[in-house]
Amino acid sequence: MFTPVGLMQHARHSAIRRLEALPPSIANPFLTAGVMQVRTARLARRYWSLKRARRLYETSHEASAATSTVHHAERPVITSIDSFSSASPTIPTYDTAPSDIFLVLGAPWSDPLFGERLRVVREIHGLRPVLLLYDLIPVRRPEWCAQSLVEVFRHWLDSTLPQCAHLLAISDATARDVERYAEEEGLRLADKVRTIRLGTGFGLTAQQDEPKDATPPGGLPKPGTYVLFVSTMEARKNHALLFRVWRRLIAELGADAVPTLVFAGRVGWLVADLMQQLENTDWLDGKIRLLRDPSDEELRWLYRGCMFTVFPSLFEGWGLPVTESLMMGSPCVASNVTSVPEAGGAFARYFNPESAKDATAVIRDVIADRAGLALWREQVTKDFPRVSWETTADAVLDACAAAHKPEGADNVSANKLPTPALVKGGVQ
Repeated sequence: MFTPVGLMQHARHSAIRRLEALPPSIANPFLTAGVMQVRTARLARRYWSLKRARRLYETSHEASAATSTVHHAERPVITSIDSFSSASPTIPTYDTAPSDIFLVLGAPWSDPLFGERLRVVREIHGLRPVLLLYDLIPVRRPEWCAQSLVEVFRHWLDSTLPQCAHLLAISDATARDVERYAEEEGLRLADKVRTIRLGTGFGLTAQQDEPKDATPPGGLPKPGTYVLFVSTMEARKNHALLFRVWRRLIAELGADAVPTLVFAGRVGWLVADLMQQLENTDWLDGKIRLLRDPSDEELRWLYRGCMFTVFPSLFEGWGLPVTESLMMGSPCVASNVTSVPEAGGAFARYFNPESAKDATAVIRDVIADRAGLALWREQVTKDFPRVSWETTADAVLDACAAAHKPEGADNVSANKLPTPALVKGGVQ
């Protein structure tokens, strides 16, 4: 289920990227006005959401205490939820049956009523919610998040996890985090969290032919002379570590012996100090460069021309830049924490992202051994396993089949169950 909120967030980020490309004198007033509008809208939404949640809670408990039939007792609850719906009346409805699967693949944590909606879906309509979780960063490492986000996310977890018939995670690390959180908070889970392996790549493939009229992105170093880091610039991604590593490498080896470091991605949050340090050092005299918001074509150029990639992230739900790099045939040196080693497996090399000394040693060894790097690239290109998104979809459907338990069939083997009906959309 992908909610309208998710689509709005995507549109907002696209608009911000276009504004950032304008001259500062033009872009800054628009960005400032937009930030104020977002803050005002969030305050208003939080006020009305809390008011609605309180009304729904009172209505639900009044209905439960009533002595009328179940049908009439439940009606006010359904009415209350329907009254909050922002869905268009033109959206089609779907017939459902008890034990049908309500599959949630989006990230609806911004909805404070989502857990209550799932309760109604489960208790009143008999559907079995199956939820895919990506990471628990706001509760595991809240220092990188706004306090309001931490509170909203924690409430969402506490109210949503107990309502799910089955929980899926995009990595073993996330699955462990979910189970650990549930144990710490006293939340009952219906079953162990199941890991779903993500497909590799989003439209990028190493085998794609280069367009005849294609030109490389402007300002890039020559192919084979740079190291690539693809990521939004934010504190969690640990760009600051690489700034320190490159400064050490230049001091130890000399600038001519150190490849240029290319950051590819938009400038995000909690990096103002780092950006100031980069400006103060003239981006280490040009040994670090930034390519903002690269297109797929530009990313293809970047991957093809880099010596290798780096990914020093401090916390991930998976580590898509690692698998994307390997899929493109580029060796990757990455952090050894959370899910990142799952993404890279035996095809990446790792360092402690909390240690500039360790990261410098690993990266320096790769730079120095050009023959070994060539063999590593050949191994990655030849042997890195590609996971299709069809395989990922099949794994999700298998998990839904395991969660689909018709009445009286709790002990039936999952592979003997009928294919579950997937309810598209849902209560908004």
